[in-house]
Amino acid sequence: MLLQHKNAIVYGAGGSLGSAVAEALAQAGARVLLTGHRLASVQQTADRIKAAGGQAEIAEVDAFDEKAVIQHITAVKQQYGTVDISFNAAGVDVIQDVPLIELSVDDYVTPVTRFLQTRFLTAKAAGQVMKGQGSGVILFLTATPGGIGYPLTGGFAAACCAIESLSTNLASELGIYGVRVLTIRSGGSPDSNVFKSAIESAPEVMKDVLGKMEADTMLKQLPLMADIAQTAVFLASGMASKITGVTIDVTSGTTAALNYRVPNHRVPPFPHP
Repeated sequence: MLLQHKNAIVYGAGGSLGSAVAEALAQAGARVLLTGHRLASVQQTADRIKAAGGQAEIAEVDAFDEKAVIQHITAVKQQYGTVDISFNAAGVDVIQDVPLIELSVDDYVTPVTRFLQTRFLTAKAAGQVMKGQGSGVILFLTATPGGIGYPLTGGFAAACCAIESLSTNLASELGIYGVRVLTIRSGGSPDSNVFKSAIESAPEVMKDVLGKMEADTMLKQLPLMADIAQTAVFLASGMASKITGVTIDVTSGTTAALNYRVPNHRVPPFPHP
């Protein structure tokens, strides 16, 4: 197994992407320490991992509270000896689908601050532990607006860019201690809870939205949660031991070209989950 004997902390493990990554890490052999502020959803993730033969423990941790983050990671270090992987998928509310010039300052700035706050706190705590042990991998997650202008995404776009900058700079400082830092840039997974809820509430609207999003990709397919999760496993493993300080783009090519101009000739079209 790629991650056997590794200990991975996952923040926001009750969310769809957080749980998908946690389950993939566990399937690859890691012991996953699942955290979140809603233990019921985190417990569900742990139950699925254990049912599949994996190792999982849960803890109620507010990923926006520095004291809580430090207490938890210190306990993990004391109990298991190492903290090998840190992944933060804690969610933040963002106002989108509104022109920037119609947003208030707080509406734009607050999500940027909140995203950076929790990512910085958890990465700082992990970095300090990993520096001492001489190894470790810190993973961040962003989305398409981190790599290309994307209208009507509000403060989320700025947050993505800021997280990718944090990731690169942290990697440049921690590399000498054997610690790797990377960002996975997702293109928006149609099987995530956010998209599922939108599809259920407005199926015709979302059919058009997803069609346009697919048209923006080179592959004419959006990445699923499994694609993001398997990328996380690879980056956290020894197979990626010389990869650090970069953003791995898993947007099916959206951020690299104006792909909507290339028609989709695939028949039949890819089904939506």
